[in-house]
Amino acid sequence: MKLNISGKNFTVTKALKDYAEKKLGKLEKFFDSEVEAQVTLSVEKNRHIVEVTMPINGMLLRGETETYDMYSSIDAVVDKLEKQIEKYKTKTARNIKKKSFDYSGNGKKASNENEPRIVRIKKFALKPMDLEEAVMQMDLLGHNFFVFSNAETDEVNVVYKRRDGNYGLIEPELL
Repeated sequence: MKLNISGKNFTVTKALKDYAEKKLGKLEKFFDSEVEAQVTLSVEKNRHIVEVTMPINGMLLRGETETYDMYSSIDAVVDKLEKQIEKYKTKTARNIKKKSFDYSGNGKKASNENEPRIVRIKKFALKPMDLEEAVMQMDLLGHNFFVFSNAETDEVNVVYKRRDGNYGLIEPELL
């Protein structure tokens, strides 16, 4: 597993880096191929925040935790990522089994009561707008995200409200 560990608002010590590599290295057992992870350790006031992002098979696995101790935050984010990986693997395995054993012939999947499902599909016209207009539109609608066509790049973007009260922008990047 290749880890890119960086610090935000503080310098990452060798001991902290070694601890993060050791703990996150445990996740390597879940993957067949080499996986790269971006790890950001940050300190804001007395909160120690760990963010881990891993692209896996075209999907993005992300975990974020905050505690009052960086070592505890690393432990918590590893636990969170392990649960996400297990959930992803069992869901993938379940879907493979459903596809291979579906003899109904109608092409419809058997629904499981415990699994989340899409209950609503919404279509809307994408009006080209700039970032500020998209943020204003999102606030006017009272949503915490807004999909729009960026007038500058002619691409579909998503603007969202962050937990810290600021805004974020998601731009697509083709692989």
